Amino acid sequence: MLVELIIRDLAIIEHATLSFGAGLNVISGETGAGKSLLVGALELLLGTRPKPGRVRTGADKAVVEGRFVVPPGRDGASVARWARRHMPQLVAEWSRTPSDEHELILGRSVFADGKTRAYVNNRPVTREALADLAPRLFEIHGQNDHQKLHDPSEQMRLVDSFGKLDAAVGAYREARDAWRTLADRAERLRAESATRRDALDLARFQRGELEAARVRPEERAELEPERELLRHAATLKEGLARVVGELSESDGALVDRLRATVRYLEGWKAQIVALGPASESLETALVHLEDGARTLQSLSERLEVDPARLEELETRLAELEKLERKYRVDAAGLVAKLEELRAQVARLEADEASAETLGSELAAARAVVLARAGDLRRARKAVRPKLVKAVEKAFADLGLPKASFDIRVAQRADEDSLAAGDPSETSVIEADRARFGERGMDRVEFLLAANPGEPLAKLETVASGGETARIMLALRSALSTAGESRTLLFDEIDSGVGGRLGPAVGAHLKRLGEHHQVLCVTHLPAIAAMAQRHLKAAKAVEGGRTRTFVEDLRDEARVQEIADMIAGGADQETARAEARRLLGA
Repeated sequence: MLVELIIRDLAIIEHATLSFGAGLNVISGETGAGKSLLVGALELLLGTRPKPGRVRTGADKAVVEGRFVVPPGRDGASVARWARRHMPQLVAEWSRTPSDEHELILGRSVFADGKTRAYVNNRPVTREALADLAPRLFEIHGQNDHQKLHDPSEQMRLVDSFGKLDAAVGAYREARDAWRTLADRAERLRAESATRRDALDLARFQRGELEAARVRPEERAELEPERELLRHAATLKEGLARVVGELSESDGALVDRLRATVRYLEGWKAQIVALGPASESLETALVHLEDGARTLQSLSERLEVDPARLEELETRLAELEKLERKYRVDAAGLVAKLEELRAQVARLEADEASAETLGSELAAARAVVLARAGDLRRARKAVRPKLVKAVEKAFADLGLPKASFDIRVAQRADEDSLAAGDPSETSVIEADRARFGERGMDRVEFLLAANPGEPLAKLETVASGGETARIMLALRSALSTAGESRTLLFDEIDSGVGGRLGPAVGAHLKRLGEHHQVLCVTHLPAIAAMAQRHLKAAKAVEGGRTRTFVEDLRDEARVQEIADMIAGGADQETARAEARRLLGA
């Protein structure tokens, strides 16, 4: 709902602040007083390009700001989708401050050189982003139409809402999503088929190679010391024999000589205390020397020259080195690589199997989509006569008894080839993507013939001016509870409407105000009297310059304005009496 509209330096409006409420709000005033500028201000918030001369003479820029409150839930769903796409920080702010409603300030600055700037909640946005957001909040019906009602997708949503088809649309979307998941997978598998087979062959070969190698993570650490020992076995055995002899077996061996020294010191250390530490150190050394000699003796006895085992080790380590270079990992990495290859082979084999069976799954999912799309089409065709009757009744009430309305429910794309071809073929999937729209396989179009003898044509091509506004009012009246609540501005809706039709038009506007906020620029007193809030645009010359100002009319001031609208003179008592009658005062 539009709560406040602020205008600065726009043409003859130096500064104006307009406050609006729920229900029907009317704006009246003499021709040329600036009512069209109020409509033009809202058009700027819709992202339209400004007309030349919009900036007030002497000002640097013109500024328009509209403050809206947006309810959460269904009525704010479209705005929430815009915020998630264009301004996610706004969604985060709203989530931190739960409320029954959220505030949005749409702004547009027009500079004297023709450049413009757009912003939402004081954050700069592109003109395109503003133009995407504003129609979710308000529509203008009149000579310069910016209404979503011309959008075929909006027409379809309104028909579905009028017919209470949300559950059927949801069921269709669920089926479509399931089909799209399978279709995406089928296209991926088909696109990857050649490379997948090559990858599978390679993975199978590598898996077999590593499985045959039977690599253990610690294998290299175990084999390399044994290889080194066998490589030098002959030389080492000879050398160890010589070392062992010098240590313990030859005449004058080190062990014997050290043992003799230890015995000599033992005889003296009881008498010569200073020999004690040296004696103990040499005793310890003797123990280590004897232990080392025994270890070397044992190793020398076990050591054998085994060319066959050495060749076996060299072959195995060469195999490990080759695999490590090939896969660029160590022995532990080879074990991990084998597990990775096993998983890859399993995945690729599963994809191969899926590619063979996916056609039947896709066909089944496709059949569900077609069935639910068919249910939607039949339901829409059943809704059509009820909605047509409601709209044409509203036409008659609004002085358009000869206007004809119809709804065309047609297919989105060629359906003759639906049964042709493998459902997993790329060409069939692409065709189905075109057929399976977001809300079904239909294209809904509102058709209108404004006058007898004229053929039915698309809504946006038929009428203009006040007639268009009344047609839109009739449509909106019939569809008042369908779709999201938004602000509707009707400009020149009373064009060509006489006194007898005025009350009917006003009654429609008032009823529409029960579901939407309605703004109406009018010259008809019967319409003005129906409003919950009445604003008057007027102009005055101050300091040699013309200025437009807007007054919020209450009580006697409103009686006077409606009397002026009736007879052109509020001083006439009959006019004032009629004004009070219209107001129910």
